Amino acid sequence: MTSRERILAAIHHEPVDRVPIDFGGTRQSGISVFAYAPLRAHLAALAAREPAAPPAPLPPPRIFDLFQMLAEIEPEIAARFGSDCVGLNRRAVAFGIPNEQWKPWRLHDGTAVEVPGAFAPETLPDGDLVLRRGGEIIAQMPARGYYFDRLEKYPGALHPDLDAWEPPRLSSSELAYYRTEAERLHRTTDRAVIAALGPPYELFNGIGQGGFEDWMVTFASEPEYVAALYRKLTDAWIENLEAFHGAVGDRIQVLQIADDFGTQHAPFLSVRAFRELLLPAYKRGLDWVHARTSWKVLLHSDGALVPLLPSIIEMGVDLLNPVQTTAAGMDPRRLKAEFGDRLVFWGGSCDCQGTLTRGTPAQVAAEVRANLDCFQRGSGHVFASVHNLQANVPPENIMALFDTALAHPLPT
Repeated sequence: MTSRERILAAIHHEPVDRVPIDFGGTRQSGISVFAYAPLRAHLAALAAREPAAPPAPLPPPRIFDLFQMLAEIEPEIAARFGSDCVGLNRRAVAFGIPNEQWKPWRLHDGTAVEVPGAFAPETLPDGDLVLRRGGEIIAQMPARGYYFDRLEKYPGALHPDLDAWEPPRLSSSELAYYRTEAERLHRTTDRAVIAALGPPYELFNGIGQGGFEDWMVTFASEPEYVAALYRKLTDAWIENLEAFHGAVGDRIQVLQIADDFGTQHAPFLSVRAFRELLLPAYKRGLDWVHARTSWKVLLHSDGALVPLLPSIIEMGVDLLNPVQTTAAGMDPRRLKAEFGDRLVFWGGSCDCQGTLTRGTPAQVAAEVRANLDCFQRGSGHVFASVHNLQANVPPENIMALFDTALAHPLPT
């Protein structure tokens, strides 16, 4: 199978020829540049031991997501780890800074990297890095930190005049970029293409100028306002979907939406609140997707989601990521038994907070095998890290993660 065929088979619950893998297809299945640089060096050191011509010097890795400090994964490394997916990202992935005119920069540990030309952080006296827009700090990275904290204000909780306020629409230049990039990825790779295009703001976890806590109060106490806000956001989302589909057509296979509904112990909200407010709004947009496109819908939502999963399926989600198996109730056997005929599980590989960061390669491999034995039954699974590989994941554990999946026998 080609990579695209393999992913299409998996997401339609059809047989595959090996475990399908996503490494870098989304901004939640990538890798911190602080882990990627050592991984590349480790691979180069292994290659140097082979009786062949010495490898060429490595170019500096690029940081395509400045918010999370995610590395752009080179095609040869994506291929080395069997990645079957590639992301159709925005031209300006983070903070409105376009990924162009790359320039050299150094991480706090001295590692040489490349960053977009417009990235110009200010260093505060205590060593923190900040980004400003109009004089206001919109992001801050602690001295010797590994990613930025986003400080931009969201819409919503300050009650904008919904008759006057308009959510953003895709511009003609954005659509032209998507059209060109989708065509390039479809033509020059055989990988499945994933594009993220949810509502202009995440309906639950992406609203609240006064902070998430204030938004939770608004969400719980002013349902009429919330419903009106959601109608406005969903109107804009459907307009964007129509324009986006006109630009990319069937050159993408997966549409990703992201919204965090769960903590590690329970959902953020009751099933009743989810069904009364969130489900109708998301379902309206996803019904449009399923009625007018061939795309499958991938939801990224961390945490303990089991009580919400029937409603998440009803709202039109086909694929669930990252499948945080260590969260309450997210046992792989239960998930596969109760929901495996209606959901494709995208992730669920290894405990990202314990085994992957602090375990041995053998422990990583053992956990991966146990989870794959469960999730690969009946297809309907794409292997991916449980969220991005963080700065403190050793190269040996990353190799054990993916190499175990590549070698894993399929169930008979």
